[in-house]
Amino acid sequence: MDERILGNGLKVSKLGLGCMSIGGAYGPQLSQDDANALLRAAFDAGITFFDTAEIYGPFISEELVGEALAPIRKQVVIATKFGFELDDEPSPGIPRQAFDSRPAHIREVCEAQLKRLQTDTIDLLYQHRVDPAVPIEDVAGTVGDLIREGKVKHFGMSEAPVDLIRRAHAITPVTALQNEYSLWTRDVEQELLPTLRELGIGLVPFSPLGRGFLTGEIKPDSIGDEDWRANMPRFQGEAGEANFRLVQALAALANEKGVTSGQLALAWVMAQGDDIVPIPGTRRIDRVEENAAAARIELSKDDLAAIEAAFPSREVVGGRYA
Repeated sequence: MDERILGNGLKVSKLGLGCMSIGGAYGPQLSQDDANALLRAAFDAGITFFDTAEIYGPFISEELVGEALAPIRKQVVIATKFGFELDDEPSPGIPRQAFDSRPAHIREVCEAQLKRLQTDTIDLLYQHRVDPAVPIEDVAGTVGDLIREGKVKHFGMSEAPVDLIRRAHAITPVTALQNEYSLWTRDVEQELLPTLRELGIGLVPFSPLGRGFLTGEIKPDSIGDEDWRANMPRFQGEAGEANFRLVQALAALANEKGVTSGQLALAWVMAQGDDIVPIPGTRRIDRVEENAAAARIELSKDDLAAIEAAFPSREVVGGRYA
């Protein structure tokens, strides 16, 4: 798989793997054996960029990722995140927790993450969400200290506004910003993406497949109560039906090109710039291989225009979250 450069020199595969789901966000957590098989299949398919976070589980995803990638640690890039006050004991799902980006807490979290990930250094450490109680200069300064100490290589932010990105970047260079970006979520194009390009910061889109909806495999109102997507407006009722019609139009284009809807949606994201590296998540080996193959799809100007016409973002119904 081709590689791309994020920010100030972080080389990663053109497409990564999001590891939230293996910790129990979309059903039971994977066993270690299943996680090993999944992540190694991703590596065999050319993916070298793996994204996790302390809150996924919490802690479970990092532990699974650390064990699975330990034999190939020097050949992969691991990104993880801090920023919440969490209980000490793992539990399934993604709990709602208070923000906590106090410098002392960042250091505590980093030390614990190094152990869970079975590594001496974290390649990319994100602030998962902005903590309004802690000046961003203190956050960036703390991660900068961790970089100088060799415990972290690169600093990232997630879902942060442009003013805070600028302030953080002035203290410690921000390598990547992680934000939702896909055919049905395009807010970043207005102000955020131009700012990132001005500053030389890469974009790592999470949910580039619209949490699976853009694959066409998820029908409206078909999600079980144990799945956290069940509470998201875009999947339910009339909004879900309207959005599914857009997905069906995308599927028709994909069929003409001989690819899947998911592959076409991922190829569209990657075609938006060489500084963009999406991280679709999955629990299935066949989906990993399908997603990886999307990195080889070349889209012409006509292809991109046809996708835009079939899936106009202004027609997406419902908010991202409840």
